[in-house]
Amino acid sequence: MTIGDVGGQKTLRSYWRNYFEKTDALIWVVDATDRLRVDDCREELHGLLQEERLSGASLLVFANKTDVSGCMDEDEIQQGLQLDAIKTHKWHIIRCSAITGANLQEGLAWVIQDAKARLFLY
Repeated sequence: MTIGDVGGQKTLRSYWRNYFEKTDALIWVVDATDRLRVDDCREELHGLLQEERLSGASLLVFANKTDVSGCMDEDEIQQGLQLDAIKTHKWHIIRCSAITGANLQEGLAWVIQDAKARLFLY
């Protein structure tokens, strides 16, 4: 497994496409405390998923900072990102905390299991 953290700053987004070759899964990290940027996050995600080289890739949405009081829950993030509208990729959302490590292993296990189920069909 090769994992790359390509960052989310606007200045780095043009470089994302350099990492798409042979991508089986995309892990999208959402700041669950940042309601003001969820629309921008949704637009970037949906635009990215239209890339041909990401065709068939699974999508794991890590809802980060869910250990912070008042953060968005899974339903709010699901609605904000309009995940139900994504029909071209299998997706899953998991609450996590980068500080405590909560659910990070579970998320990666989902990515591996999902990719494994698809890759060994051929």
